[in-house]
Amino acid sequence: MTNSPYLPVIVLLLAAVAFAVGPLALAWVWAWKFSPRKPGPSKNAIYECGLESKGDAWVQFHPGYYLYAIIFLVFDVEAVFLLPFAVAFTGLTLGAGIAMLVFLLLLVEGLVWAWQKNVLIWS
Repeated sequence: MTNSPYLPVIVLLLAAVAFAVGPLALAWVWAWKFSPRKPGPSKNAIYECGLESKGDAWVQFHPGYYLYAIIFLVFDVEAVFLLPFAVAFTGLTLGAGIAMLVFLLLLVEGLVWAWQKNVLIWS
């Protein structure tokens, strides 16, 4: 039997699959062996927060919530990209500084666009 350089990778891949599938298989066997089988209307009823559901589950939300969420995510992710720039500010080259300046200008452009479209004004 030859020693393959891919043998550790295959062993780790099999261990990862077993680690993921093993608990699921054990839970399925446990439920099949020990859980009571009592289907009925009370067991199949929708349960949420201890209250019985009333009405339709489809609720329409104001689109302003989604716009606020998207703008928050955009500027939050941009702030994460600014962190490495702030940490290595003194050791950057001129090209990196210009790239970060372009990045900041695009960020400000997005903020100006949102302001002009009145996305930031709650009505």
